[in-house]
Amino acid sequence: MPAAISLDDVAAMADADEHHRYELSREGVLSILPPATPEHALIVARLVRWFFVNGFEDEQVTTDCGIDVWGGRQPDVTIWAKGKPPRPARSSYAGTDGLLLVIEVESPDSKVIDRVVKRDEYAAVGIPRYWIVERDTATTVHALILEDGRFVAEHEPRPLAWLVDGPVPELS
Repeated sequence: MPAAISLDDVAAMADADEHHRYELSREGVLSILPPATPEHALIVARLVRWFFVNGFEDEQVTTDCGIDVWGGRQPDVTIWAKGKPPRPARSSYAGTDGLLLVIEVESPDSKVIDRVVKRDEYAAVGIPRYWIVERDTATTVHALILEDGRFVAEHEPRPLAWLVDGPVPELS
């Protein structure tokens, strides 16, 4: 391992290992994440289906797309503006131009990273919306919107079932 890990290094590791996700924090901390559990994967699939059913196109909805946020993050779901699909920035990680929403499904070992670290990183680069999906009994969704450079609650947390039974809220 090199003394300092770059985004290119992280991208190369990710390309060489299809069984793990690699993320690099802005402090240079490398996280090697195991594959999603079946429960996690089903939540992601349900969200992706909901976006497609509500008219989003293939180029707008991605899963596990690496984004160039400080050192590089790989959110569970990203939603992109129509006509602005993810495009490589540095390395193979996508830039944030056109990125409307990042969704992270919490795992037991990722709560602090998702709720504090990623929240701050995504806000710092101006991502307009961030949703955190808890893996509690209701699969609670915390919808956050960027205001004055920080994320605030867009509304009260809601169960995933309530959310996906309706239309996708306006994301622009």
